[in-house]
Amino acid sequence: MNTIERKIISTPNAPKAIGPYAQAVQYGDLLFVSGMIPLDPKTGELITGNFEAEVVRALENIKAIVEAGGMSLKNVLKTTVFLNDLGNFAKFNEIYSGYFGEILPARETVQAAQLPRDVSIEISVICGK
Repeated sequence: MNTIERKIISTPNAPKAIGPYAQAVQYGDLLFVSGMIPLDPKTGELITGNFEAEVVRALENIKAIVEAGGMSLKNVLKTTVFLNDLGNFAKFNEIYSGYFGEILPARETVQAAQLPRDVSIEISVICGK
């Protein structure tokens, strides 16, 4: 019999789901955060036209959800990053490293032909206590 509780995590400090999914699901000591795009949670508008600002917004959305789940970015075990152009990989890494410092999670970064709402970046994470 499974005694681990599955809990939906939600915060107004990150964008509402734009489909049939949760911002995050906590399962025991693990937190699975859905893909976040550069959507401003206050206005509901996309951040566009400046790749660096888009990356920051997506990472701030991730951070808000992780914190709502009672964790911090230090708890991130793995990230999955989708870019619409791998030519932005170096710019992404520069900003990303500022968020994770020396506690680096496992990661894959792939180029995707098209992302939701035609954004340039989407990031999801898995955290653990």
